Amino acid sequence: MTVLSPHLLPAGVREALIAETAGLDSLDAWPHRSLQCLARHSLLGAAIPAEFGGRPLSPVESVEWHVALSEACLVTAFVLSQRDAACHRIALSSSSELKSSLFPRLARGDAFATVGISHLSTSRQHCGTPAVRAIPTDDGYRLDGSIPWVSGARYADEIVVGGTLADGTQILGLTPRTVRGLAVGPSQELMALSSSHTASIELRDVFVPNDRILAGPVAGVMKQGPAGTGSLTTSALAVGSASSSVNRLLGEASRRPDLEPIAAALAMERDEIFHDMREAAAWDAIPPKTIEQLRQRANSLVLRAAQASLAACKGAGYVRGHPAERGVREAMFFLVWSCPQPVVSAALREFACVDGLT
Repeated sequence: MTVLSPHLLPAGVREALIAETAGLDSLDAWPHRSLQCLARHSLLGAAIPAEFGGRPLSPVESVEWHVALSEACLVTAFVLSQRDAACHRIALSSSSELKSSLFPRLARGDAFATVGISHLSTSRQHCGTPAVRAIPTDDGYRLDGSIPWVSGARYADEIVVGGTLADGTQILGLTPRTVRGLAVGPSQELMALSSSHTASIELRDVFVPNDRILAGPVAGVMKQGPAGTGSLTTSALAVGSASSSVNRLLGEASRRPDLEPIAAALAMERDEIFHDMREAAAWDAIPPKTIEQLRQRANSLVLRAAQASLAACKGAGYVRGHPAERGVREAMFFLVWSCPQPVVSAALREFACVDGLT
């Protein structure tokens, strides 16, 4: 069995996360123990500057880290990716006070932050009015509206939120979950990853002071600042999830020679995508087309690898709670999570076996 990037996730930590992941399949769960385990081994600092107790990764290491983490436990990897997205936005801000007060706590695992910004990029972009309106005041902004997808909302100490001004410019701000006017809705029971506790949040005249504005007002606030490897994170998690299915298939193939060529082909494809992602991460600037193509390849692989694993496990794999059954449901996540239209279109073309369909 091949384990990708074992140098970034020690064997003992990896085994602990794998042991936890089976229990992280319901609304009753939260990856608290997994996050604690990472904290004990000083592995929560990947998105936090070194001067605040973090351990920043190189772009290539960031890809390797996200692949290794999701290979062990996709729920933990996803939840941490949302926390790291919040860290990234805080790090890009000019507020040294926010960084010095919050980053050490996040690095130790004493606090949790997440993002509520999907409405500024992929979610609800078809609506004619902004999901969240931002009204400027002398000393900050007042936010009104709803944010549809906020993962870990009920466990968050801080949430990065976004709003749109009347002139179309946007802001990002950081607000405590307990601020007056912010209400977290019920966690959604999802096809998979329900224990990420993804929920909508309502903002009713929520005040964000100027010293907690992270960016803006500016057009396209999500495009401001260096993108880093964040644009590869979703693909990295897909490859890690695919690798978990491939490893399961390789295990079956060790006992069934008829599966060997199937497992070998999928393992080779996984390794090729992993290699290409690492190479792309090393570039100074990754072309958007390359990011899109890598996401399409990663999505295709995670879906096919999960189904191959289920087929190989036969009826046992179809029983609720079996790793193969859970792997199929988790693979579906990548069709909807931060999935731009060109990637969706590519998936639909593959499903329909139609080349060139637009």
